[in-house]
Amino acid sequence: MKRHFGLLLRGAGMGAADAVPGVSGGTIAFVTGIYEELLHTIRRFGPSALGAWRRGGLAGLAAHLNLAFLLPLLAGIAASLVSVAHLVVWLMDDHPLLLDGFFFGLVAASVLVVGRHPADWRIWHVLPLVGGLLLAHLLPGLMPWVTRLGSPELVLVVGGAIAISALLLPGVSGSFLLLAMGLYGKVMEAVRSLDLEVIALFGGGCLVGLFVFSRLLCWLLDRYHTATLQLLVGFIIGSLPVLWPWRELVRYQLGPEGQMIPLDFRYLTPGEFTQVTGEPAQLVAVLALMLAGAVLVWGVGRLHRAPAPSPGMGGHKDKEKGSNA
Repeated sequence: MKRHFGLLLRGAGMGAADAVPGVSGGTIAFVTGIYEELLHTIRRFGPSALGAWRRGGLAGLAAHLNLAFLLPLLAGIAASLVSVAHLVVWLMDDHPLLLDGFFFGLVAASVLVVGRHPADWRIWHVLPLVGGLLLAHLLPGLMPWVTRLGSPELVLVVGGAIAISALLLPGVSGSFLLLAMGLYGKVMEAVRSLDLEVIALFGGGCLVGLFVFSRLLCWLLDRYHTATLQLLVGFIIGSLPVLWPWRELVRYQLGPEGQMIPLDFRYLTPGEFTQVTGEPAQLVAVLALMLAGAVLVWGVGRLHRAPAPSPGMGGHKDKEKGSNA
């Protein structure tokens, strides 16, 4: 029961984070120690589930799909989307500096918590760390190219696959990439109006992305565990500029439906922010919330004691080349 309640809270955190462009639910999963189990659970949704059902019936299928882990997590995400996420969206509209400050402190502290060098760390692991940092910086700028695929249906399918894949990556916000692709408003409106055609196309892309990308990440973690973790830490570091509270939008483009897609920001000091925008920097409040986010991550890191993973649920093989160098 205690584990189920913990998973419910983690799911609520993931749902709230995913509501904010620039924050990833994958970061919350990573920081709270359920990231690898989540990936391996998603990977089990495939042809192997049919075999598990034939061998063990519904009980065998539930065990194979790790539903004791997944259902509380999904319940937390769903509860968040109809409660906490609405508060987050309100803060994003009315108090963006405070919200960005909290998430900046949370994500920055998570880099320190999850980025500690494991025992098998080697100097060459700096390369995937830098690679993740560069990819996190470049991805939003590449997203507008998706709109040039021609067919609106194909754009929705590809956009769904990219967005759901981004949700699995710590530090990469699926909602922010949707915004960069010009699909955020269209998808949100389709959900509100129950546009089944748009939902089906986008949902189909999400299923493809989940099926392919979860398997790719599991394969990398099984064979190159430390290098892959450093790549993910690079993604988290790369997300920090997007969360810096005091920034000015300097470059954008209009999406196919006239929505503004941010492409580049100028990062300011609190004093410069007030001079440029004429708005108060709210320095004390923002710093307090940065500290609160950092303390929250530190507390979770201290309290978390990961249970030994069951077979196939996050164990990894020490197969990294050069690990004995």
